[in-house]
Amino acid sequence: MSKQYIYDEAGKPQYVVLPVAEYEKLLSASDDAWETIPVETDEHDDETIPHDVTGIMIEQEVSLQAAWRILRGLSQQDVAQQLGTTQSAISQLERPDSKPQKKTRERLAKLYGCRPEQLIL
Repeated sequence: MSKQYIYDEAGKPQYVVLPVAEYEKLLSASDDAWETIPVETDEHDDETIPHDVTGIMIEQEVSLQAAWRILRGLSQQDVAQQLGTTQSAISQLERPDSKPQKKTRERLAKLYGCRPEQLIL
């Protein structure tokens, strides 16, 4: 097999250049290697999150809940006042590993103008 390596500045191989025929041969061999994984669906499978929200998540490296708040132009203090809680409680709620309870998601959804299911991944 004819191949060419492309190295980084440290001398580590990063890419391999192959003839097209070799590449296609590798692709056809991998078709049989894919395994079907069973998927369990539920009623929320059709939920979507707006592009603007996901863009904020990526660009500002924030959680889904924080992205919705930012999209709506609210501060953590604003949300805390409207929900009758503290800013630190909202900060904890916006941690990436946070799983808000259904009642909390419903209150946030009403405030953010979205569906509660759009506040969880």
